[in-house]
Amino acid sequence: MYTVDQIISKLNDPNQADGDLIRKAYNYASEAHKNHKRYSGEPYMTHAAAAGYKLAAMGMGPRTICAGLLHDTIEDTPVTSEDIDREFGDEVLFLVEGVTKLSSVRYYGTDRHNESLRKLFVATSQDIRVLIIKLVDRLHNMETLSYVPEEKQRRIARETLEIYVPIAHRLGMGKLRKELEDLAFPYVYPEEAKRVKKTLSSRFGNANEVLEKERKTLQKRLAELKLTDFNTSYRVKGLYSLYHKLKIKEWDINAIYDLLAMRVIVNSVEDCYRTLGIIHELWRPLPKRVKDYIAFPKPNGYQSLHTTVTTQNSVILEIQIRTKQMHQEAEFGVASHVFYKPPTVSDNSGEKKPSMFSSLVPALFQPFSRRETESEKNLEKSASTPHNQKIPRWISQIGQTYHHESKNPTSNFVEDAESDFFSNRIFVFTPIGDVVDLPVGATPIDFSYAIHSEIGDHTFGANVNRKPARLDKELNNGDIVEIVTRKSAKPSPKWLHFAKTSVARKHIRAAIEQSNKI
Repeated sequence: MYTVDQIISKLNDPNQADGDLIRKAYNYASEAHKNHKRYSGEPYMTHAAAAGYKLAAMGMGPRTICAGLLHDTIEDTPVTSEDIDREFGDEVLFLVEGVTKLSSVRYYGTDRHNESLRKLFVATSQDIRVLIIKLVDRLHNMETLSYVPEEKQRRIARETLEIYVPIAHRLGMGKLRKELEDLAFPYVYPEEAKRVKKTLSSRFGNANEVLEKERKTLQKRLAELKLTDFNTSYRVKGLYSLYHKLKIKEWDINAIYDLLAMRVIVNSVEDCYRTLGIIHELWRPLPKRVKDYIAFPKPNGYQSLHTTVTTQNSVILEIQIRTKQMHQEAEFGVASHVFYKPPTVSDNSGEKKPSMFSSLVPALFQPFSRRETESEKNLEKSASTPHNQKIPRWISQIGQTYHHESKNPTSNFVEDAESDFFSNRIFVFTPIGDVVDLPVGATPIDFSYAIHSEIGDHTFGANVNRKPARLDKELNNGDIVEIVTRKSAKPSPKWLHFAKTSVARKHIRAAIEQSNKI
């Protein structure tokens, strides 16, 4: 079990007050759970301590860590909301109650899955920290799933794959997502998991020995060329991710080039490109396998250089090269930016400027400056709290869209959520540089409704990258989109055939119905 000193040691520049607050929460949780055991027979506090430690390792603040330590007290012990408020304040109480509400989220099939997802998004649309605490809570539960009664294991694991893995991916929390995937995989697809393990073993035997040998070769070469301040690590591809690729490649493992991967972490962007050159001098790169995600980040802000090479030992390696800050963002995603000052990187002149990820965060986490309808204002007010922090716009949007739909039995919540929020995403830009987060396949119509329903309802035309474009044109990552409106313009039934987002489709149907009544 993690000790309180181990948790405090993970804090970023802790002061005495931070340490005292976490120590108080740790001792309070220990006392509250003193008579509780987990399925494993361990004290229940092992779970609360693990949640607190994982949050601290992500760089979360002391109050979030406190909430992680206390997250099960209201639900599972005699401790009341009033007790938490009195001892730790209303902010910690708000987070603990938020996680407590999410404890009712279960996966029991389509109908109840609808309600589970709705509850999750409405609750977390108020404060992203609630969701981050829930994710680390789920991670530790998955790490100890083998002790849970067998009849519950598959349900919990499927819930993890269906709900929590996609959300972790959307939040850019790559490390946590991979851990959840590989922990859930054997329970949901036991036979497939065995086949993947057997296939991987037959290809490499002990893959870690192969990787360690190649890493030493690379480290020696980098040092010879005076690049000494770097860190290297390696990994074998995650089993769940490998499973999906093997299905696509008809189980031909030789057709998969990122089975073995190495990571090089350096100090600056300049060192990233220099390291890439050294690697290509040392090992032969494969054609069309060099990807520059530093100059062209992925939609969730991920940055890194990727290359795939063949070593002198005929080992195919994918190599990722990134700065320390890029690595932090790739591992922990939005959690690395919730409450801390945006990180900076040095350009060639030595001047400090915001990193690419942090420069995208404000546009993604803050609503557009626009005139709101009265209903939108009321809905926003009903969802707001004194602790409302920056949250991803996609979570806020789905939380608000479905805030009042719990009584609607015809709601296609899961279908809409999967198409809108769990699909692959693109970033497109307004002419003034605001970022709009849309699903792959989205069109200018989806873009217009993402800005405002009145803009969508009066869309006449669109310019994409300063050139006229059809309203059914599929947008690409990085496109600059300008919507041309006219008062006389109205939604057409044809729009329903190419509108990708549920928000756009709902407004189009409503406008058409209203028009038919006139």
